[in-house]
Parts: sequence; C-alpha cells; structure tokens
Amino acid sequence: MRYRLRIEYDGTDFCGFQIQGKGERTVQGTLEQAIGQVAGVAVRVHGAGRTDTGVHASGQVVHFEAAWSLPTEKIADALNVLLPPDLSVRSAEEASEGFHARFDATSRTYRYAILNRQARSALLARFAHYERRPLDVAQMARAAQELTGSLDFAAFGAPEEPGRSTVRTLDRFVVRRHRDVVLVSVRGNAFLRSQVRAMVGTLLLVGRGKLGPDDVRQIRQSRSRANCPALAPAKGLCLVRVDYDGIRFGAEDRRK
Repeated sequence: MRYRLRIEYDGTDFCGFQIQGKGERTVQGTLEQAIGQVAGVAVRVHGAGRTDTGVHASGQVVHFEAAWSLPTEKIADALNVLLPPDLSVRSAEEASEGFHARFDATSRTYRYAILNRQARSALLARFAHYERRPLDVAQMARAAQELTGSLDFAAFGAPEEPGRSTVRTLDRFVVRRHRDVVLVSVRGNAFLRSQVRAMVGTLLLVGRGKLGPDDVRQIRQSRSRANCPALAPAKGLCLVRVDYDGIRFGAEDRRK
C-alpha cells in the first residue's frame, strides 16, 4: 500500500532533506528509520522537495510504500512517538499506486522570514534572518515582479541534474511587512537548487538600496550564476505548501 504524509520540521539540526550516504542526520533518513520500526522492514521515502541544510518545512509532502496492519488514522500518532522533537507528521492518508510526491506536485510555496528591527530576537533566531538595517519593502516588491512568470532562472540556481532546463514558472511573488518581520512568499511549479535563497539574497540588496529592479532584471537576463550577488541564509526559509491536482490535506485545508 502506498501512503502520503504531510510533515513539518525544524531544519536547523538536519543536513537537509535528502540522504547523502555519509551518515549525516537528514529528514529522509530519520523518517525512514521511524517508518521502518513501525513496518518491520526497510522503506524508501520520497519527498516533494529536497530542502537544503538548515531549511525548514511546515507543509512538506512525502510518500512511501509499506505492508502493515496499522490503520491509516493511527499512522501519524505511531510515527510521532518515535520521531525526534524537530520532526513531526501532521497527517497521513492512503495514496493511489501511481502517486509520486515529487513528480505529481503542481506547485510549491516557500516563505522567507526577515526580522527587520534594531534588536535581534531570541525567539525567532532559528527561523528568521536578522537584518538590522532598514529595508525598502516597496522596492523589494517591485524587484520581485522582475522574477515572476515563466523565465530562465539560470542566474539564481542550478537544476538537480546537469544539462536540464533552468526555466521555471513563478506565478506568485509577494514581499510584505508585518510589523517587524518582512515576509517573502513565492510559489512556482518547481525550483532550482538554492533558487529561492538566491532570489531573496538579491532582494535584500534591493531593500538596502544597493540594487534596483532594473539590476535584478539584468542579473536574470545574464543567465550567469556568477552575477547573482548574494545567497540569503537558510534559516529564514520554509517550505509551507505543496499542491496537487484534486488533493486536499486534512480538515485544515478543507476549511480554507
């Protein structure tokens, strides 16, 4: 039977999502170990997104196959007993045999948090990038529109496999301030490695007045990774949602 999980994790102490084969602590490896304990056999977990070291998730989706007698409604509780405090299963359900968490996803939404005030925060230190200097959020929002649409993002990242297309479609790119926190939300059909962090790093320079929207357009059009000026720290980034045609996750999503 194939199952689909929606999980969340604090990525601070994980070496990314994907197993690397060198004994590092990863989300995939930790989850596979817990599922294997419940199932009694080794399983392979497939994720919708391969988040980098230090990147968080509140809406990551994974799938796996297991033959067990455990009722589906008991899966999340059974796994959460075994999982560490920084990794949790939010919901579990049966999936069709052909479902694939990564290849069936129609969009992914990331959110980047920037704490923008004089004093640093003890509570947000693990989940937001601290920026003491004032940021021009209006200019950042204008520059974000230069990165919206079906575009070649070679200047901001690399594909998982060399030689693959670097064209991606971003249909939502919003920059807004909520009190002391600047939130950057971006939704796309897929992303290149470190693309969101590279785009946010560039927007931070716009917010500081070092670049303008025209500069961002020129960087994108250059298609050269060497022209990308900065990479925002991983800790501010969170994978908040993965969407699929015809699939809703739990009562939480049905109420929206």
